[in-house]
Amino acid sequence: MKGVAFLLSFTCNKETQSHSQFLPLASLSPSLSSSLFFLLLPPHFTQNRTHAMAVLWNGHLVLGLVLGYCLVPSLGELERFVESPKGDGSLTFLVVGDWGRRGNYNQTEVAHQMGIIGEKLDIDFVVSTGDNFYEDGLTGVDDPAFQESFVNIYTHPGLQKQWYSVLGNHDYRGNVEAQLNPILRKMDSRWLCLRSFVVNAEIVELFFVDTTPFVDKYFTEGDVYDWSGVLPRKRYLSNLLKDVDLALKESRAKWKIVIGHHTIKSAGEHGNTAELVAQLLPIMQANNVDLYINGHDHCLQRISTSASPIQFLTSGGGSKAWRGYVSWPNPEELKFYYDGQGFMTVQVTKAQINIVFYDIEGQVRHHWSV
Repeated sequence: MKGVAFLLSFTCNKETQSHSQFLPLASLSPSLSSSLFFLLLPPHFTQNRTHAMAVLWNGHLVLGLVLGYCLVPSLGELERFVESPKGDGSLTFLVVGDWGRRGNYNQTEVAHQMGIIGEKLDIDFVVSTGDNFYEDGLTGVDDPAFQESFVNIYTHPGLQKQWYSVLGNHDYRGNVEAQLNPILRKMDSRWLCLRSFVVNAEIVELFFVDTTPFVDKYFTEGDVYDWSGVLPRKRYLSNLLKDVDLALKESRAKWKIVIGHHTIKSAGEHGNTAELVAQLLPIMQANNVDLYINGHDHCLQRISTSASPIQFLTSGGGSKAWRGYVSWPNPEELKFYYDGQGFMTVQVTKAQINIVFYDIEGQVRHHWSV
């Protein structure tokens, strides 16, 4: 049992480090967990595989009972991170999406204006709505795209803050685990990308949701996607929806913001995402979510419908844009639409939220508050 104790203790100690750079044993696949387990077992245990496997699962059970916090993923809870408001009780962050193009398509220019505004507002962190690396995600942790599309682009002093990122559909076309790997954080400490997680900032909680696996067509079209960690899909989505619902129900924050890559409501080229409208939106409405922020459509927009108090905000103008398409059945609901590049800021206090959309020249295109 010394081998088991060592592995489980090592995993838990690593898990408690900042930004959870290491996965707990229970979050690993059964095959990988078993492999690691057998590497640590004394020789006389490995001679009896059946007995060894019983020890493995008993070890999981005992650890889960004694140190449950180390096995959060197995308990169905989203990983959590904490941000503290400023002394005046406010919190400010930037939102950008669909950006990773090695500086091309005006990505560098958008980054420069982000830095200027970020420094002016003294932002607390940056949110990425996904499609972090085009066209096909990262090939591995040594892919030069990480340096060329992130590290070497967002260099302004105003952007040297924590980045919280979700995955987009283009990220799923590459090696997903590469973007999630803590090795990237060693290359640039700002980087943090997970499938789904929560950022608690006292007055506001941000719920990041992995939306790509919801979309049916990605499982049938010709492009190749990395579904490791997602299959079986039905179970993955069921657990994720339960996790999001539970996290929202438990939230005591004044404001609740859900962030995903794909649109729920959009007048852009991709339009509404039917799977999210059917599965995620009812959970958001039942839990009094205030904002849904996404990328995917390469534009900036705000939609407000009479059917829901939720504001639907798109910030997907981090690089390639100007699709030349806009269509929404009720013009009164489309409060703002800009087909070009840009980003948005969110300023939160206990009393209100202020949203501002900026274009590539740093000019304000739209302002809204509640």
